[in-house]
Amino acid sequence: MKILIAGDFCPHDRTAVAFEKEDYASVLQEVKNLTSEADYCVVNYECPVVTTDAKPIDKCGPNLRCTPNGVKAVKYAGFDCVTLANNHFLDYGEKGVEETLDTLDRLNVDHVGGGINLAKASEVLYKDIKGIRLAIINCCEHEFSIATDTSAGSNPLNPVQQYYAIQEARKQADRVLVIVHGGHEHWQLPSPRMQQTYRFFIDAGADVVVNHHQHCYGGYEVYNGKPIFYGLGNFCFDKAKKRNGLWTKGYAVIIDFSVSSPIFTIHPYSQCAESAKVVFLPLDAFNTRIDKINNILLDPEKLDKETHDYFVKGFDKYSSVFEPLRNKCYTALKQKGWLPSLVSKKRKLEATDFVCCEAHRDRLICYLNS
Repeated sequence: MKILIAGDFCPHDRTAVAFEKEDYASVLQEVKNLTSEADYCVVNYECPVVTTDAKPIDKCGPNLRCTPNGVKAVKYAGFDCVTLANNHFLDYGEKGVEETLDTLDRLNVDHVGGGINLAKASEVLYKDIKGIRLAIINCCEHEFSIATDTSAGSNPLNPVQQYYAIQEARKQADRVLVIVHGGHEHWQLPSPRMQQTYRFFIDAGADVVVNHHQHCYGGYEVYNGKPIFYGLGNFCFDKAKKRNGLWTKGYAVIIDFSVSSPIFTIHPYSQCAESAKVVFLPLDAFNTRIDKINNILLDPEKLDKETHDYFVKGFDKYSSVFEPLRNKCYTALKQKGWLPSLVSKKRKLEATDFVCCEAHRDRLICYLNS
């Protein structure tokens, strides 16, 4: 049983134009050749389907959306399933969630990690493939998309809850795949917290852990005989100002679950660079860079230092939120209701993001400790 897993898919700019013309081949023709090699193919669907008057939610970052042709595009490319636990699934509120789920069901595309409430979003997807039962668990960090007991959204990263889900999946399935959406954007390493969490998922019983979200590819390691991938990169996500560099590079991974210790192959590609399409590259295209990253993953001191140095570079963004004007006179006037709050709506959203999102909180704690 071979499972293919790819990173972030979002119809945007040139690819959105092509998909609205139902021109899927110009963008995804090469992908079909790869998906045909696997028995089941999974990609992260990075935006909701919205054709109604649904309103964008208040959040940090862009509100992404697409039409049903985006789902038709991934189906054309050969994907059987999409993951919905990501930071954009709730960008257009519950209407966007409901239309996305309805579209996927209507087009017979499996989905996991998102739902009309937390109970639905946290459900494990079970698939019987070539006599092997596979369980897929999908979750994401806390960033403006999380489902609750009574509201729609994505399944949140919660190592305690994922532990119980993995334990139950081990009873129900032969193989367990955990896919997590989170990490630090445009940075190719996991924080020590991420590495500890993903290794814990392996210790809890997962056979493979795959991560995406960072918009760049990362490294991978084999921990206790089981692979962990720390960033697949964008799979198909065009952006006018990002048509060079790491944004356009990534890799898909095919995992063979037919043996007790999964065997994997990586498939590097360039996406939405000079032309709006996914183009696969030689197998060794990223080897030198990935080898350097992988060596850091195996050295805790190096990973700690690289993480700290990276965090320090972004301190200005945090100080602008957590160092507002404050003195006795202002506090007294504010308490009497004679002055408005100096904390803007935007700043409140940023503060919420920094505190609630695990990746931002990693950096915030480093900033406060400094």
